[in-house]
Amino acid sequence: MQGVYTEQLLPVLSPGRHRNPRRGACFMEYASYLAGLRWSDHPSCTHPSVAALARLVNDVTSDEARSRLTALIPSVVGLVGNDPRVPLIVSSLAASSALPISSEIRQRALAAGLLRCERLLAGSSGPVTDRTRATVRAALDRAPAAEAWARAFEGEDSVTRPRPIAISDEAILRASVIGIAEACILDPDERLVRLLTKVIAETSEILRPQRISVPTRMPVRV
Repeated sequence: MQGVYTEQLLPVLSPGRHRNPRRGACFMEYASYLAGLRWSDHPSCTHPSVAALARLVNDVTSDEARSRLTALIPSVVGLVGNDPRVPLIVSSLAASSALPISSEIRQRALAAGLLRCERLLAGSSGPVTDRTRATVRAALDRAPAAEAWARAFEGEDSVTRPRPIAISDEAILRASVIGIAEACILDPDERLVRLLTKVIAETSEILRPQRISVPTRMPVRV
């Protein structure tokens, strides 16, 4: 019988976790697939903070817009490193994007987180840190009532000597991503894509990931 050739199908992006590629893939499961690693939504090929944001954005983005995220997946493969600035940069950019457009209650929580980020950023230097610091201040300036509430709630001493942000601070990331998704705006999907794109670009500049070869998915003979 003459052999028939078909192309191997790539996973389709969809929310949540998936047992295997045939059932679909979230952003990070797709990244593990491209990297040739064991199927996982927590692959070792991507920094935990960037991966946490990617999973959240993947899950809340609309079905119509989620396919746009596919183009970003190769850029997180190999994006690894131990630079302590990365979790802070990711949290700061996410909360800055969400603060001006979120509901009042969520704004207060985000403002409290950004005040801590601002103080911690003051102890770092570099182009990415400088840009992020400016982004944080601009976001706080656009929500003065939320900043005033956060300062009054925590107290100036707490803001001045903040607790360190965890390496994968999913609390502030979750509040940020859901805040954008549920905001009364016309373009939540566009803002989420821009946020993830910016985070990948800025953390790439810090980590300078090595180029790794991505396995080629060859046609399968049936």
